[in-house]
Amino acid sequence: MSPRRILLTGGTGWVGGALLKALRERHPDTLVAARVATVHADARSVLVGSIDGSLVWPKALNDREVVVHLAARVHVMRETASDPLQAFRAVNTEGTLRLARLAAQAGVRRFVFVSSVKVNGESTTGRKPFNVSDMPSPQDPYGISKAEAERGLRQIAADTGMEVVIVRPPLVYGPGVKANFAALMRWLQRGIPLPLGAVTDNRRSLVALDNLVDLLLTCVDHPAAANQTFLVSDGEDLSTTALLQRLGQAMGKPAGLLPVPPSLLRWGAAAVGKADVAQRLLGSLQVDIAHTRETLGWAPPISVDEGLRRAVAGMAP
Repeated sequence: MSPRRILLTGGTGWVGGALLKALRERHPDTLVAARVATVHADARSVLVGSIDGSLVWPKALNDREVVVHLAARVHVMRETASDPLQAFRAVNTEGTLRLARLAAQAGVRRFVFVSSVKVNGESTTGRKPFNVSDMPSPQDPYGISKAEAERGLRQIAADTGMEVVIVRPPLVYGPGVKANFAALMRWLQRGIPLPLGAVTDNRRSLVALDNLVDLLLTCVDHPAAANQTFLVSDGEDLSTTALLQRLGQAMGKPAGLLPVPPSLLRWGAAAVGKADVAQRLLGSLQVDIAHTRETLGWAPPISVDEGLRRAVAGMAP
C-alpha cells in the first residue's frame, strides 16, 4: 500500500494527535492544518484560521490526495453562545462543507469525515442497536450539525465524484481521556464509593482510542470504504456496572460500588436537574458494527480490557 499525501484537520486535539502519529508512520507526507504555529515537532503543518463557512483554505489542498477531517466544535460544558445550534453549524456543518468543496475543486480523491453516533440518536434503551441504515435522529445541536454535514457531504460526493467516508464513533476512551470518563477513573482510583452497583441491565458501546485510529487508517486506503458510512466500537458492549468493575480490574483495585436501584437514581437525578447525566449512566446506547466488519474486513485490534488498561496507564497524575 503506497503512502498517501494527506491533509489532517484537528491534529492538535486528543484523537487527532493519536491519529497524526499513526498517519505519519504510514504516510510520512501528512500535512496538519493548525490554528497555532506549534503542532508536533515532527509534523509538517500549515496555519489556517477558524474553520467556518468563510474559510479560505491555503494551496496546501492542491497536492493532497486525502483529507481526514476531525476538527469540530464539540460539546460545550458551559455554553455561552446565544444561538448554540448556529454556533455548531458554523463550524461542524458550514466549515466542513466549505472544506469539502474546496478539496473537490483541488482534486482531492477522498474525504474522511469523523462524525458522531449522535447523528443516530441519544439512546437505544428499549430498541435494537443503532445501524447505519437507520434514519438519523439527532437530538442536540452538536448531533444536528453533524447530521447536516453528512447530508451535505453526500451531495458533494454525488456532484463532484470525490469519495466521502463517514465514521460515527460513540464515546472514545484511552490514554489522556478527559471529561466524564476521566472523572469516573479518578473516583475509582481514590476509592470513592459510587452508587452504580445495580446498573446491570443497560448496555453501552465504547471505542478505545487505538481502535478508532485503526479504523480511520483503514478508511484512508480501503477501496470498499468509498462513499460509505461506518459505525465503530470495541465489539463488546458493557453495562455501567461491568464497565466500572473492569476499570477497577485494570487499576488493580476493586471498584467500590453501592447497589442503589436505577429507578431511585433516575428520580434523584431528575430532582436536581441532571436527567441527562442519568441517561448516560443508566440508559443504553449500542451500535451495530456488522456493516463495518463485513465491508472492510475490519475487527477492533485491541479488546475492551486492553483499552481500559491503556486508559488507566495514561491517566494524568
